[in-house]
Amino acid sequence: MKLTIGYLYGDLMNIYGDTGNIIALKKRAEWRGIEVEVKNVSIGSKLKKGDVDVYFFGGGQDQAQELVSADLIKSGKGKIIKSEVERGVPLLAVCGGYQLLGDYYKPFSGPKLPGISLFPSYTLASHDRMIGNIVIESMFGKLVGFENHSGKTHLKKGAIPLGMVQKGWGNNGKTKTEGCIYKNAIGCYMHGSLLPKNPKLADWLLQKALEVKYGKEVKLESLDDTLEIQAHQKAISRFG
Repeated sequence: MKLTIGYLYGDLMNIYGDTGNIIALKKRAEWRGIEVEVKNVSIGSKLKKGDVDVYFFGGGQDQAQELVSADLIKSGKGKIIKSEVERGVPLLAVCGGYQLLGDYYKPFSGPKLPGISLFPSYTLASHDRMIGNIVIESMFGKLVGFENHSGKTHLKKGAIPLGMVQKGWGNNGKTKTEGCIYKNAIGCYMHGSLLPKNPKLADWLLQKALEVKYGKEVKLESLDDTLEIQAHQKAISRFG
């Protein structure tokens, strides 16, 4: 088996350890004998349907988001990503990437930055800095991470949050929701990086990627996750 991981705008959207999510996906696949290619997709890159089996989209500053927003729309990459998610291709987006997969992000100055409307959400800049460790309850059990954002994301009617905040701020600091999930796509504010400390989520993304690519049910071989589980439990005991 082989998987291609699409790293979206990794040269522009990569803060707070986001590349660690790529490393975690790659290693957890390779430890099971699955060949992995990482495809960097950025401004000037071409993207076609079927090129990528699982996407990752990290966070960035407003200036980078302005460039990325324009490229997603003008190049057609946004339409391709959206159509791929519709057919089940998994995706994980964190912070700025999450914001640009909603309807729009409105910074303090300048016009709205249009998103691709994958998630039924929108984000507004705020004067509040929401920073610190975060623990949420989700369909994957407890997830732990680190958030650092001033944008406040609001879910529209019918949107499904990734989980409910037990510790931290989440989408906007008021609704107690964190992230959004649509089909096999997940958006959230959980840096840290997220996947090394949450192996169950990492394996879910890999499993969905393999099942969509090969058109059959896949059962991943178990790994020795002693260290990962210890890190996960330690975070919960300290911050949950």
